[in-house]
Amino acid sequence: MRILLLSWLLFNSYFAAFFCISNLVLVSGRCQSDQKQLLLELNLSSNLNSTAFPTPLRRLMKWNQTTDCCSWDGVSCDAGGHVIGLDLSDRAISSPIDNSSSLFRLQHLQQLNLAFNRFEQVFPAGFDKLENLSYLNLSYAGFTGQIPIEISHLTRLVTLDLSIDRYSSPEESLKLEKPNLKMLVQNLTGLRFLYLDGINMSTTGNKWSQALSPLIKLQVLSMRACYLSGPIHSSLSKPRSLSIIRLDENILSGLVPQFFLEFPNLTTLLDANLSGFIPKTVEKMTQLALDLSQNQFNGTIGGLHVKASSLLDTLDLRSNKLQGQFPMFVFKLHGLTLLDLSSNNFSGLIPMSAFQNLRNLSYLDLSYNRLSIDAITTNISSLCLPKLTKLFLASCNLMEFPNFLKNQSSLIQLDLSNNQIHGEMPSWIWKTVYWGLLNLSGNFLVEFERPLNNINSSFIGLDLRGNQLEGQIPILPLGVIYLDFSNNKFNSVLPAHIGDSLRYASFVSISNNNIHGSIPPSLCNITYPRVLDLSNNSLSGPIPQCLFQMNVPNTVLNLRQNNLSGIISDTFSKSCELQILDLNQNRLEGKVPKSLENCKRMEVLDIGNNQINDSFPCHLKNIATLHVLILRSNKFNGHIDCPGNSSGWPMLQIFDLASNNFSGKLHLTCLGIWEAMQLNPDKDQSELVYIIIATYLNDVLRYEDTISVTIKSLELKLVKILPEFTSIDISCNNFEGPIPNVIGIFKALYALNFSHNAFSGPIPAFFGNLRQLGSVDLSSNSLHGEIPLQLANLNFLSFLNVSNNKQVGPTSTQLQSFSEASFENNAGLCGPPLMATCGLPPAKTDNPSDARSTVNWNYISAETGFCFGFGISITLLIFWKRWRKWYFERMDRALSWVFPCLPLETRKHGRRATRNQRRH
Repeated sequence: MRILLLSWLLFNSYFAAFFCISNLVLVSGRCQSDQKQLLLELNLSSNLNSTAFPTPLRRLMKWNQTTDCCSWDGVSCDAGGHVIGLDLSDRAISSPIDNSSSLFRLQHLQQLNLAFNRFEQVFPAGFDKLENLSYLNLSYAGFTGQIPIEISHLTRLVTLDLSIDRYSSPEESLKLEKPNLKMLVQNLTGLRFLYLDGINMSTTGNKWSQALSPLIKLQVLSMRACYLSGPIHSSLSKPRSLSIIRLDENILSGLVPQFFLEFPNLTTLLDANLSGFIPKTVEKMTQLALDLSQNQFNGTIGGLHVKASSLLDTLDLRSNKLQGQFPMFVFKLHGLTLLDLSSNNFSGLIPMSAFQNLRNLSYLDLSYNRLSIDAITTNISSLCLPKLTKLFLASCNLMEFPNFLKNQSSLIQLDLSNNQIHGEMPSWIWKTVYWGLLNLSGNFLVEFERPLNNINSSFIGLDLRGNQLEGQIPILPLGVIYLDFSNNKFNSVLPAHIGDSLRYASFVSISNNNIHGSIPPSLCNITYPRVLDLSNNSLSGPIPQCLFQMNVPNTVLNLRQNNLSGIISDTFSKSCELQILDLNQNRLEGKVPKSLENCKRMEVLDIGNNQINDSFPCHLKNIATLHVLILRSNKFNGHIDCPGNSSGWPMLQIFDLASNNFSGKLHLTCLGIWEAMQLNPDKDQSELVYIIIATYLNDVLRYEDTISVTIKSLELKLVKILPEFTSIDISCNNFEGPIPNVIGIFKALYALNFSHNAFSGPIPAFFGNLRQLGSVDLSSNSLHGEIPLQLANLNFLSFLNVSNNKQVGPTSTQLQSFSEASFENNAGLCGPPLMATCGLPPAKTDNPSDARSTVNWNYISAETGFCFGFGISITLLIFWKRWRKWYFERMDRALSWVFPCLPLETRKHGRRATRNQRRH
């Protein structure tokens, strides 16, 4: 998520000035009635709730239908009353433009500016009807998709700007495929200013410089983040008037082309990824500005001398790999107004007093080198130093606030971040009337110098994060846009009316402090809260309902790790624009609100580690933009299959349901459309995340997605989720049945945790095809069979756990590097690293107690049957006369047959036999 701040203001100032100047030379006549009617038919409605900045910073539509349309704001006419200039930039226009729009019937238009609006539609194809256009600016207007071939028919164009945010998501991007770059510009031979920043030209590849060869009049070329590649071809030498070349954030390579340095007017060569030494021919350049920033130049520049040193007013070498001692020759460039050597590897001690020779210097940036600045000399305040407006000394080994700053009343930007400044934040710093940006982050400030009652400064941005500030949070004057007090030791409640002083703030972070009490409802008075981060504090009580009703695009609401209670209010509006909602580690109860499905742009939803008691939130299945869903450690229950048709989550990267009461088989037919997990990236997996949180960088405000993922029983904080990182964690539930085969198509999956469930069946062999797997935990299930040999194909696998299952057979040789704990408690498993040896019967034990405790149930059952039958027979002989008679007769016959010589008398029994014997 990104917001343009100072660069946004400068950009608009440039175009405002352009139209002011152009209007001076236009002879405005009385508006033709048909022209007025066409303007009124435009019906370009504004949506001020969806603007990129609060209303006071925008230009509103002021068209009075009772007045001459040539006097309307943004409208310019020629002597005949025809509209020839239309500037509708930065008005939050949201209504779409179709091919039949009255805009395309303004046949006399020469200048059209629709920049900085919110059309949010596929690029319309009717611009070729405006054949008189010489100036067309559609930058940041919200158009998406393929740039139409009709633009190439505007052969009178001098300026063409189609730039978009270079960090745009795929659905918000513009592309040049058919037509490609060559087809777009081949007829635009009169172009002098071409801006195509952020447009996807990946199909153009390394042919982009050849495609520009027809533009021989080109003066300014800006193609930042366009997926360009390869070396710069010599065909780009044909536009001999080139003065500014911006190729930031591409993947170009090679040395700086010699022909660049032969351009007589070249002043700016930005981030072409050019390497090697800065050529000596640069000394012959007589331009007023030299900008070779954001390349890969290395070596030293100590011997570099610019021929027209007294004329040079800009020297910008930032973001290269230059090294050596600080180039002292710069102090002889008396005409310098801007000096930027930041983000290199220069070293040495710089006396601030040396800058008194640069009387015209207004912009100085020496940040992020290995320099030390001597800025606390006792008599430095008496020196006649230049009146600086922007000073950046980040990471310059400063121990104290420089003394000379007390007399720098013109400063509007000051960056002393990442130094070693201790003690108080001095009160004189508030005496500056206007601060564009004050950045003192990453120091050791402990308190504000008192009294702190009269802060008269006006701030756009104030960054005090990463210090040790304590006590009450100060209330700042109205107007601040960026405020970061995170990672300090503030230990107070939030003032009840804090939201009133932050009314125009876009970024507010007070995270990682000791703030307690409740969340003030006045925070809902912030008109444009792009980021509100109160995480990692001790806030308690319910969450104000109004915080869930914010309709600002790309909103981040981060309240994780507090003591908030109550429910998540079911008050998300139909126009919900939340992008990140993080409520993890609180004490929230109830259910997942139904209205949350209104947040169609949601990318991260983290409500883990609460007390939510609900079934699986199937109503969220239609949020197609979801990247992260974390429900872990709650009281969710039931099955997770959703009835009916749903679009699923094609962009899902992290799916975490661990430690709940989910049950049933894992059918998950919707898994087949989790496209983000099916990719097979060719990128190196050794670096999965990068960390940038809420920092100013080139006047761009950034807030990166921060979530927690559990891998290998460790909680990792991932900041800025890269497309390469995907994770599924459904551990500690009651899932059963086999592992679904659909998992086998997740070629981008990095971490999988199915442990502590009731999964059965074998471990599927398809795991061997998931080449990006780095962590697999299948422990504590009922999985049986042999461990598939295919697991040995996983080159990135650093964690494996299949313990507490029913695995059998030998462990694979390639898996023996894992610890014994990875395989233990599998009765039939053998081989290293386990102690059990494969191929031998179990060893006999000599322990008597063990022998006695061994029971052979085959013998027990036979003995039991014999005793039971014998008991029945004896009972019958005693109590049943007929059975007894029958039994003895049969026994006599059997004995007579076995022993024929036995006397008959002895074989008689019973009372009759006894009587006969007595008679004899």
